[in-house]
Amino acid sequence: MKLKNLSLYLLVPILGLTIGACSQDAADDSAATGSDVAVHTAEVSAAGKDELMAKGEAVFLANCAACHQPNGQGLAGAFPPLAGSDFLKGDRKAVMSAALFGLSGPITVNGVDYNGVMPSMGHLPNDDLAAALTYVLGAWGNDGSAVSVAEVAALRVELGQEDRAAGERHQGSTEGEMKYEGAPVAMTGAGSRQIMSSEGPVLSEAEFSTATQLYFERCAGCHGVLRKGATGKPLTPDITLAKGTDYLKALITYGSPAGMPNWGTSGDLSEEQIDIMARFLQQEPPAPPEFGMPEMQASWKLIVAPEDRPTSPQHDRNIENFFAVTLRDAGQVALIDGDTKEVVSILPTGYAVHISRPSASGRYVFTIGRDAKVDMIDMWMDPPQIVSEIKIGLEARSVETSKYKGYEDKYAIAGAYWPPQYVLMNGDTLEPLKVVSTRGMTVDTQEYHPEPRVAAIVASHEHPEFIVNVKETGHILLVDYSDIDSLSVTDIGAAKFLHDGGWDRTKRYFLTAANQSDKVAVVDSKERKLVALIDVTKTPHPGRGANIIDPEFGPVWVTSALGNANLSFLGTDPEGNPDHAWKNVRVVDGMGGGSLFVKSHPSSTNLWVDAPLNPDEAFSQSIAVFDINDLDAGFVTLPIGEWADLGEGPKRVVQPEYNKAGDEVWFSVWSGKEQESAIVVVDDKTRELKAVIKGPEIVTPTGKFNIYNTWHDIY
Repeated sequence: MKLKNLSLYLLVPILGLTIGACSQDAADDSAATGSDVAVHTAEVSAAGKDELMAKGEAVFLANCAACHQPNGQGLAGAFPPLAGSDFLKGDRKAVMSAALFGLSGPITVNGVDYNGVMPSMGHLPNDDLAAALTYVLGAWGNDGSAVSVAEVAALRVELGQEDRAAGERHQGSTEGEMKYEGAPVAMTGAGSRQIMSSEGPVLSEAEFSTATQLYFERCAGCHGVLRKGATGKPLTPDITLAKGTDYLKALITYGSPAGMPNWGTSGDLSEEQIDIMARFLQQEPPAPPEFGMPEMQASWKLIVAPEDRPTSPQHDRNIENFFAVTLRDAGQVALIDGDTKEVVSILPTGYAVHISRPSASGRYVFTIGRDAKVDMIDMWMDPPQIVSEIKIGLEARSVETSKYKGYEDKYAIAGAYWPPQYVLMNGDTLEPLKVVSTRGMTVDTQEYHPEPRVAAIVASHEHPEFIVNVKETGHILLVDYSDIDSLSVTDIGAAKFLHDGGWDRTKRYFLTAANQSDKVAVVDSKERKLVALIDVTKTPHPGRGANIIDPEFGPVWVTSALGNANLSFLGTDPEGNPDHAWKNVRVVDGMGGGSLFVKSHPSSTNLWVDAPLNPDEAFSQSIAVFDINDLDAGFVTLPIGEWADLGEGPKRVVQPEYNKAGDEVWFSVWSGKEQESAIVVVDDKTRELKAVIKGPEIVTPTGKFNIYNTWHDIY
């Protein structure tokens, strides 16, 4: 791609409602009938067109003005005008469809040729779309009729665009993906090395510090710590210097279809911050500090030595039915007794703990925060306490312990996002033993990647090995820990952007999502090889997935998706059902895109699916449940957020988790740090509310891990 064309893909403002970007054929189609226009105008007049125009202007300025300009004049040669546009006088349905589907390719507006990219605005609520369309059709001397919410809703149904999570304001990334990948990283920028080039604009030390922090909070999740690009485009000086400060300021303000929100018009960044960021992006990216063995040893704290720990449980609670609940923004984990629903202990852990993983013996729980802090909790103590802790980097997601016979609890492993590496530790103490970098070549183009993050890690039951997903390069590593001094690693090439995954019901086959490749990789842990790459859609995000017996296809593993409402059922029985093995045998429509987790249990006939990142609150605050024996009947929606009986807040319902017996399902109802959140417990058989756990100590609950089910990989 030539540099002059990058403005269409890198840091390009959200094109928004490029109503003029319809085909010339559409302009020749018949306009809406007079009766249709009269109906739409009458519907809108009740609410007041002036009020609708005011709202529409605000939506337009936030989503469309970067390309079409606040005065609707567009940018000559780049983005077509909306003021006086001959396209707006064409077919009404085609004009509205552009807002839902987006457009690309050559067009002609008012006799001028354009060739750009317009993303879908389908992620916006119907009332925002109706207001923006009404504004565009009635502003700057345009004389189009108003658009009603009902008209937009009807067109969504006709075009198959009901699911707002599948909308792509950033081309190639759905709204569900954007909410997931755009989360801030846990790094602070402290200790980063400033490299100031004479070619770029100068920043003071204070400005550099501010920009580095803002970048890690707002941008690194998509564009990478080193700005080399990850799910977002690269933002290196060889690209940004040619654009200049004014250009970058405008684009940061209004957003980009290639992967950047409208930071200015949304109010997230001030004009001063945007100016600093525009200059910062033209300098070499700051190099975050490495974090090796000396730093790990300095952070390691053995709080209670193994010989000083109890030799038997010091309480009579049912440890196997405890839940370790992440209190995300509090930097804590709550240990809740699943039998009594009592909060037994709240422990200070890393920030936003990603997973809690029981040891092979079930005695210890290992947690890892996004800030790469690992904590080891002794569940035998009364109350359970942290007995050791360590930091293994600056940003991380995964921890696991050895489970192969003869090596139970001997080793622990943790994988970091930054630096890109994994660490082997003593399983009793967390003493760091060996650090291994994951930097290397991508599986497809064989290009060097400087920061391939470590995603999911699981312990093999077939060999003394950890199975390690390397995200950006697409490699699955089988790390043999039988001799860590002479470490043996088997490298399996899979597909890029490996993420979460889980075992099939036999615990022989590991299925893991390569989410940006829209595939699921299957590894035979016994034969130590790749079995299949299965096509799924769109951006699979299974968590651990769900193992069920499909009434038609036998044993299957299920994943949901960030990018659409699809549930994919993958056959997992090569011996009993060879014709269906490693195939996507069934695709079922779920509640909506933006799903993070699916869950079932061997004792249940239910399949539960969340959608916490769906922009529609009717979906994000509910849960969908399928009857496994009648999947064609579709799902039933339960109002979990409503059952929690909370005050204001997003009330995102996330991660169904069963109790040990498989007769209860627990859901987190996740609101802001200063808002009330809760955990809702539902009877799995009756699907009725059973309990609500809430209080000032339940702060932003997200992941929940039942000790027994997580220990035995039951999902």
